[in-house]
Amino acid sequence: MKHIARKRFGQHFLSDSAIIDAIVREIVPAPGQTMVEIGPGLAALTQPLVERLGQLTVIELDRDLARRLREHPQLRVVESDVLKVDFSALAREIVPAGSAHKLRVVGNLPYNISSPILFHLLDHVDAIEDQHFMLQKEVIDRMVARPATADYGRLSVMLQWRYAMDNVLFVPPECFDPPPRVDSAVVRMVPHTSPAPLDRAVLENLVQVAFSQRRKLLRHTLGKWLDEKSFAGTFDVQRRAEEVPVAEYVALAQQV
Repeated sequence: MKHIARKRFGQHFLSDSAIIDAIVREIVPAPGQTMVEIGPGLAALTQPLVERLGQLTVIELDRDLARRLREHPQLRVVESDVLKVDFSALAREIVPAGSAHKLRVVGNLPYNISSPILFHLLDHVDAIEDQHFMLQKEVIDRMVARPATADYGRLSVMLQWRYAMDNVLFVPPECFDPPPRVDSAVVRMVPHTSPAPLDRAVLENLVQVAFSQRRKLLRHTLGKWLDEKSFAGTFDVQRRAEEVPVAEYVALAQQV
């Protein structure tokens, strides 16, 4: 029985075999690695992954799809909203004791909740080896954006503080069934081995304030916020938020 894509789950199923092969080549799955796939859907990417890995854990919210996936003996199915999955606990459960590897996470993420998923995974980054995600190209452009560009913003700073990221593959709408109304791409995210230690909540608050009025100079936004914090250090607020490199935001968060 054909599965009808459900709009409420943001379902767009990958159907282009050449693109699937290209994604698998970018992921480079190998036997013995512990991998988790988010939103396996109709198993277009799942099948080639599990053939190379031997076993695979998948997270699927759609009850009908989860039931189908359970028929595959090499799949472990977690039927859940991904935003409710504790990836740190999952890693402790499925990564073999004494393994040098951590979780590898992959998936064609629902575009309507892609940013919340990325921030949720940020909570569990210490348990993750790398991430490969299909996302709306516009979102990936923001993730990897450099300072002094229109795409550079809160998402760029928060993720670049913790990950090295690359846009590795462009995916047009016709590669999906049904086709989305946007271009897609695949991003590789590798956690930094020695990230700058800081209070993440402080960095999030700082960056949110800085980009709240991105057309104005920072003295109108971040400058006032720093005054309220009785900040005694020095920081050039005669710039716009998009002109400040990630390293400077990180250094400021450490000082605050």
